[in-house]
Amino acid sequence: MFVEQRVYSLVPGGTAEYIKIYEELGRAVQERILGALLGYYTREVGELNQLVYFWQFASMDERARRRAELAADPDFKVFRGKIRHLVLRQENSILVPAGQPAKVAP
Repeated sequence: MFVEQRVYSLVPGGTAEYIKIYEELGRAVQERILGALLGYYTREVGELNQLVYFWQFASMDERARRRAELAADPDFKVFRGKIRHLVLRQENSILVPAGQPAKVAP
């Protein structure tokens, strides 16, 4: 199991518009194809105008298969067209478990 971290750097002031379009057109299709979104976040400190997404996959093969299916999906193509003007840069990282999972306080 590993987590893919995807960081999208957006045009200044574009975060609210991106999130609105994502919730309307992108999230459902991504979760249908990629599986449950672990979470997505904005930054409050450091480099601003960024969204950080976390997706979990069982293997690199599963990730490749799901990402290819997502890229070919017509609904996702519509979403990408609507947000393209907002995205300046994208960074992807693969995070692998380093030890035992942290215990979450009740």
